[in-house]
Amino acid sequence: MKRITLLILAIIAAFGLNASVNAETIIPTIPDSEAVNRDYEVWIDGVKAPVWQCRVSAIPFNRVWPGYQRDKNQTELAGYVVWETDLPTSEIVVKTTRDADALQSVVVRPQSLGIRPKIDAKKKEIAFTIPGATPTVLELGGFRQCLHLLPFPVYKRPDNLNAPNLRYFGPGVHREGLIEVKSGDEIFVDAGAVVYGGVRGQNVENVKISGPGVIDASPYERGEIGGIFRFSNCKNITIDGIVQRDPDVWSTTLLNCDDVAIRNAKLVGLWRYNADGIDVCNSERVLVENSFLRTFDDGLVVKGLDQGVVGVQKPCKDITFRGNVVWCDWGRALELGAETRAPEFRNIRFENIDVIRTTHIAMDVQHGDRAKIRDVSFDNIRVEFDDKIPTPVYQNSDDQIYDPDADPNYCPNLAVIVIASGMWSHDDINGDVDGVLFKDIVVYGNRKPFSSFAGLDSEHKATNVVFDNLQINGEKIMSAQDANLSQNEFVEGVSFQ
Repeated sequence: MKRITLLILAIIAAFGLNASVNAETIIPTIPDSEAVNRDYEVWIDGVKAPVWQCRVSAIPFNRVWPGYQRDKNQTELAGYVVWETDLPTSEIVVKTTRDADALQSVVVRPQSLGIRPKIDAKKKEIAFTIPGATPTVLELGGFRQCLHLLPFPVYKRPDNLNAPNLRYFGPGVHREGLIEVKSGDEIFVDAGAVVYGGVRGQNVENVKISGPGVIDASPYERGEIGGIFRFSNCKNITIDGIVQRDPDVWSTTLLNCDDVAIRNAKLVGLWRYNADGIDVCNSERVLVENSFLRTFDDGLVVKGLDQGVVGVQKPCKDITFRGNVVWCDWGRALELGAETRAPEFRNIRFENIDVIRTTHIAMDVQHGDRAKIRDVSFDNIRVEFDDKIPTPVYQNSDDQIYDPDADPNYCPNLAVIVIASGMWSHDDINGDVDGVLFKDIVVYGNRKPFSSFAGLDSEHKATNVVFDNLQINGEKIMSAQDANLSQNEFVEGVSFQ
């Protein structure tokens, strides 16, 4: 018999009791003031779970910041469910209020999981099993108004809620605004907690933020709160868990940081301009793993940025993204750049990642500044392309109407390497790229996407690029022609294995 605990920790917190939880599955309640999504009813291992609501992008329609926020008519409301589990699988049953026609096309992503849901059209119910704490997305009749299923591992609650340097947020709504952390601080955001604000750390170390609760920046205008997490010149930072919802700009930003671990993060409700996911900038020894990101701009990104003094920026080194699921509603899913202001980018790893949707490029090295980029790998990356993909369009005026069929045959690029100065470049010299590995890359769908590599000139080349086991729609690709790969004269040493 599977044991389910409906989480009501408010009583525990109120009496200062030990809040450790011994349960296989924990389903939080939603605070009364929080919006619920009425498109779905969800049961997890036989117990009904509340469906939270978030705002997401409905169309890939974007513009350079015009001085005011994106029109909400370009967005829609979607649902998500969170819970904690230490079981090897979770049995999911979903009942929808959507039109029965939506049940004609039911997809559970990532497709690499091979989930084939059972559909009862009469009851409008879908049933399937997901492994462990694996994030998945249920789409009915396409990606619009989907359901995000976002399990966490079971967290150990703090033993002493009154411990020095601990900020504990229990179930309910907390309007905190900007939270400035000090060295040695710990924050725990419990299930059923919603914290409105963002967390900042500058010149601090040994900080831990964890828990399955929500931090939400929706009340704040662009730049007012600066995203959900922003750490500058920090060391030994851990972010484990947290639903990051509706940031005003980039959701998580690391600037000049060392020894950072981010795991089990859940990024949903990103719809505003420049709502990047996780940006690692001029930092070393960073790990981002087992997380879910749905972004309205680039997803997992490594950047080199100006830090006040030209030519003294830290390198970007020893950075690993692994075991993540990425949905990019605009931009690049996995990216280096476009800003590459650093002495070097070295030992950058993207491993075991599902890109379930992207609009422009799945894997991108966009080199606009001076860094020497070395030893980059995209390993075991699975990319999904539908038969019909909405065309990304730049909006040029307020009265422009989005045309979803601007290019009926549109397909994002699979892999791009480009060395060129662009609108985000600040350096007056350019760098080069040497040593990029694309290993065990699998493309799902009936499309054969294009890729392109381009150096700048004879002194700024892209060299030694290897495709090792590229598979597109079940076909192993062994040549540039079969890969739909274009390259200019400043690219050398591209090989297929």
